[in-house]
Amino acid sequence: MKISIIVPIYNVQKQLKRCIDSLLKQEDEKLNVQIILVNDGSTDDSGKIAKAYYKRYNDKIIYLEKENGGLSDARNYGLKFIDSDSNYIAFVDSDDYISDKMYLKLLPYMEKEYDMVKIKVSKVKEDGEIIEDNYSPEFEDKTGEEAFEILYKTDVMTEVAWGYIYRKDFFMENNFKFAKGLYHEDFGLIPLIMLKAKKVASSNVGKYFYVQTEKSITRGDDSKRLQRAQDLLKHYDNMIKEVENFDISEKSKENIKIYYTNCIILEVANLQGQAQKDYIKEIKKRKMTKNIKARNIKQFIKKVILNISIRLYLKLR
Repeated sequence: MKISIIVPIYNVQKQLKRCIDSLLKQEDEKLNVQIILVNDGSTDDSGKIAKAYYKRYNDKIIYLEKENGGLSDARNYGLKFIDSDSNYIAFVDSDDYISDKMYLKLLPYMEKEYDMVKIKVSKVKEDGEIIEDNYSPEFEDKTGEEAFEILYKTDVMTEVAWGYIYRKDFFMENNFKFAKGLYHEDFGLIPLIMLKAKKVASSNVGKYFYVQTEKSITRGDDSKRLQRAQDLLKHYDNMIKEVENFDISEKSKENIKIYYTNCIILEVANLQGQAQKDYIKEIKKRKMTKNIKARNIKQFIKKVILNISIRLYLKLR
């Protein structure tokens, strides 16, 4: 069995060694590992660090360089270099790391040819101290539609690309690509991938350590906040077009609309002034409140808050 791990790299000289070291510990006589390091135009010493690892471990590491194009572009570029004999694909962000033998522990799922397998995640500080564990519901042998219905209601990290491993043939045959030039690229793609999957599991083994650096904690406080919110709407528009061509139930189409709408509504509170007004106008234009079904109290509250916001900021009666 073989897994290819794509690692986009951009200005992470402080965290990169820990990330790569954790990946090198994954290989075993039962599991071969290909590590694809994609230097996305780093301006610090990240490239030098990655090259040094490549020279030392060129039997299992590929090192690639490209002009800066963003996370999506780097991931898509890395997909072109996956070994033909690989069975699974994984994504690991270069400032994060994973537990020892995590992929080896997922081998039983790979042998059963699951299209997607969810991994346990922990938010950690830069020194490794655990901030919060995100334990998803555990299940096996679910269709993608069944898995999505479980996860979108219960898991706050349903959409993260690095939270799963993917059967290579399933991923490549469907020509999945991350949207270049848009924020929230995982949000725009991973739910759609899941709905196309035939066999999904959520595991209880291994752990992905999601490192909360100063950059990751404050990235929502910059001048691009409105752009991030607007990109959520672009992903919503794309999802509406895509799911109409999916061979899935009407209930699943409704579920993904609910999920996207919930996430978009939550962004209202992160905007202020005219930006917030403009964002709410876009929500209203898409008639997204009709997607909120009061299946539980949290969804009911979100619907009430949105209606209040629209009335408050647009002075509707």
